[in-house]
Amino acid sequence: MGTPHTGALLAIGTEKGLFLATSTDDRRGWQVSGPHFPMTAVYAVAIDKRRAAPRLLASVASSHYGPSVATSDDLGHTWSEPEQPPVAFPADTGATLERVWQLTPASAAEPDVVYAGSQPSALFRSTDGGASFELVRPLWEHPHRPQWEAGFGGQAIHTVLPDPRDPAAMLVAMSTGGVYRSADAGASWAPGNTGIRAYFLPDEWPEFGQCVHKVARDAVDPDRLYAQNHHGVYRSDDAGATWSSIADGLPSDFGFPIATHPHRSGVIYTFPLVADSRRFPVDDRCRVFRSADAGATWQPLTAGLPQHPYYPAVLRDALTTDDASTAGVYFGTRSGDVFASRDEGDSWQPVATGLPDVLCVRAAVV
Repeated sequence: MGTPHTGALLAIGTEKGLFLATSTDDRRGWQVSGPHFPMTAVYAVAIDKRRAAPRLLASVASSHYGPSVATSDDLGHTWSEPEQPPVAFPADTGATLERVWQLTPASAAEPDVVYAGSQPSALFRSTDGGASFELVRPLWEHPHRPQWEAGFGGQAIHTVLPDPRDPAAMLVAMSTGGVYRSADAGASWAPGNTGIRAYFLPDEWPEFGQCVHKVARDAVDPDRLYAQNHHGVYRSDDAGATWSSIADGLPSDFGFPIATHPHRSGVIYTFPLVADSRRFPVDDRCRVFRSADAGATWQPLTAGLPQHPYYPAVLRDALTTDDASTAGVYFGTRSGDVFASRDEGDSWQPVATGLPDVLCVRAAVV
């Protein structure tokens, strides 16, 4: 079962700051504060509930001061930011951090470990709750790295999935480059892209080089993964070793996000767009699609959402679920609209409108 309903927190990262929405009435009404870090792009947020007081972590990217990671231990009332950038490439790499795309707490077995995925594509590890990070060199020094390319949004690790059963096992995904897996705490990495098509390459079924947009892990079966690709929606039942298409039943196989139910196996959510060359919702309608059978069938969810015409897209980290017993589902759009469902997607209500371009959303019961 999920967390009992008390209060709920929704963190909304945008192109011009972080907004926080709170609810104290089981997600019926929302109060929005912000912007925190005004005029900074917030590409990643994490709500870390592994300690007595939840810790918020935010990737903030200032055009003047550069990228950093800020933390809050009082639900965003105050923030701490180190004087030196907590995520930085060592001098000998010759690389410069452009931004942090992902912040992911490790499992409960490692309560002080937090991972960061960056642009250019690299993985960093913190052992002090996100105050400082070190480069995971074996992935940075992987022989494939010189051949990883930049996608339309840049070259970045945007997905970091620690295995909840084994602290030494984890998966990352990047655009472009694909999925890579480690079973030895990051000491070695192997590609995990078999079955994912890269239609834009001469060899459409390469070992690596796929433009994976997002990967999510099943809540009950950690070996079951779901991926939204640059044209393609896939499921893996063997922890990413092989993949098979689950796009049948969707109006399009192009999109950015994919999210899983927090405690029901096989329940997944995505937001299809027409195509890479036409990044509008299919039929110009605002629809989240849900599968309750691991991608065998799909259902459009529209109750309470604006319909035709509707043009904004939902980015890879802008669709998420919370951890309530009856799960909440949330998404934000590039037009600054944020919607919430307190009944697992059956109906929706607006949380905020007119915000800056939404880059990411994260939610939790607190």
